[in-house]
Amino acid sequence: MNLAAHSRRIARSVAFRARQANHWLVAKVVVAIFTVLQKLPVDKALDISDRIGRRIGPWTGRDRIAMDNLRKAYPEKSEAECREIASDMWGNMARLAVEYVFLDQLFDYDFESDTPGRVEVKGRDIFLGMHKLERPRVFFTAHTGNFEMFPIAASSFGMPVASLFRAPNNPYVAEQVSTKRKISGSRMVPSRAGAAYVLARILSNNGNIGALIDQKFSRGVPTTFFGRRCETSPLLPRLARQYEADIYPVRSIRLPNNRYRLELFEKLDPPRDGDGKIDADKLCQMMNDIVEGWVREYPGQWMWFHRRWEVRAPRTSAAKVEDDDQLP
Repeated sequence: MNLAAHSRRIARSVAFRARQANHWLVAKVVVAIFTVLQKLPVDKALDISDRIGRRIGPWTGRDRIAMDNLRKAYPEKSEAECREIASDMWGNMARLAVEYVFLDQLFDYDFESDTPGRVEVKGRDIFLGMHKLERPRVFFTAHTGNFEMFPIAASSFGMPVASLFRAPNNPYVAEQVSTKRKISGSRMVPSRAGAAYVLARILSNNGNIGALIDQKFSRGVPTTFFGRRCETSPLLPRLARQYEADIYPVRSIRLPNNRYRLELFEKLDPPRDGDGKIDADKLCQMMNDIVEGWVREYPGQWMWFHRRWEVRAPRTSAAKVEDDDQLP
């Protein structure tokens, strides 16, 4: 090994160790904060986190991305209006982070009771109807409100949903989040190689799968969102096509006084091709349009700091074949 190669190897090792040390330190701080908040009443902890998020968020690099996205999504809005939406978003994000601490306490919905609690569910009759028929089902949602609550609701109703998820970049924080997510009793499927085959097996057995669909997906299906070009993952639409699965939109909404509403909508009538099969590419756009409607209704409850509209160079035909081979 020559000197230059040895130096590069040492540099990579040092950078890796520094990154791991930073992840460990950040995780320790996060755990310490969560430990303190856990000693507070739920409502007080959530209200404090909201105020902190609104103060700290605008000083982060992600805020610049959020404001740029807001200006382009709402060219008719003033700077002050965009800033107000961004402030609501940071409050929402801070609440979401702290809600992981109290997730097992927050979800209090009882499907057998008509008495309202902290969580209300719209679409209860749809849930009931699902029990009468064994079908493969695909649920899609977005980063709105507390999107972690739907798997808990489905599981409490005796209908577990295998959820595709992307773990946080920080492995120590990811471990903490994973532990909290396990209270739903549903299967969590990491978004990595082989995930498509795991989800396919579940659908082949008339199971239920779900995923967030509003993140950037490099070299995905060309679509639009808020009138701007973006790329969307074709995974759920292609799985729905292959197994002729029922497709349901579902979302979470924050309500006043630290309450929540889960909304399960009627199954979609998806676009179809000349052979009568689900048109996966057109379904991607249909799902985007539904999510856009949700975001326009409650713009302060969506994560505007995603690089949702980042589009990469067109793929070569070889790259397309390779990507398609990753799907069942």
